[in-house]
Amino acid sequence: MRPIIGISCCVKAFGIFNTPNHAASDSYVRVVLGPANGVPVLLPAAGESLAPQILPRLDGLILTGSRSNVWPGHYDGPDHAEGTPEDQQRDATTLPLIRAAIAEGVPLLAICRGMQELNVALGGSLDQRIQDLPGRMDHSTPSDQPIPLVRTGKAHAVRLAPDGLLHELAGRTEVPVNSLHNQGVQRLAPRLEAMGWAPDGTVEAVRVRQAPGFAWGVQWHPEYDWEKDAFSRRIFEAFGEACAARAARPQPRVAALREAAE
Repeated sequence: MRPIIGISCCVKAFGIFNTPNHAASDSYVRVVLGPANGVPVLLPAAGESLAPQILPRLDGLILTGSRSNVWPGHYDGPDHAEGTPEDQQRDATTLPLIRAAIAEGVPLLAICRGMQELNVALGGSLDQRIQDLPGRMDHSTPSDQPIPLVRTGKAHAVRLAPDGLLHELAGRTEVPVNSLHNQGVQRLAPRLEAMGWAPDGTVEAVRVRQAPGFAWGVQWHPEYDWEKDAFSRRIFEAFGEACAARAARPQPRVAALREAAE
């Protein structure tokens, strides 16, 4: 059986009546079906009660990117600038889901907004507009950029920790990545360890220390170029292998029946 991998959804308005919909980009579905070799399941932004109901049925979890920012009330930050998109239904779903997934050892891969959620869920804080800070780069690409290769192309290098797991996957200490975010890590959560940095010092990759399962976050979008970029593909293959290992483990009820039979 292929592992069941949950994909976090945002709440977005669709149609002429702006009807709220729960949505995730097709790129996440395709990468789960592809190098992660799993079965994708979209997780609605249904609130805190989702975590205990859905986690026992999942073998992995992808936290997706999004245009919306994590609500600053979750990390005691200042109010967002007027017009900044928020998705508090998603926040209410993903933050407890992250903590529960880590505690249960469910493999977790957090991408862009997902990495920001991971940091906040574990007690870290965020800068809301990195480009406004002295000495920092503009990490955003305009969402209305009409040329896909410009919008999702490589934007800057990331320096990888020489003894880190990402360095092991990449086989080198520096990799080029795309960049489509305004928010970024301000204070790193105590349980997180940085595995990569942008030229301006922005944390670009993390892992959860002493997590019982795979628990990584990347600030860029490897789902955009895994078909052409070997490093992006290896990230999803490593995640998929962790998900497959969890799916193959004996279930508690099955294990108990085996012990009784013996």
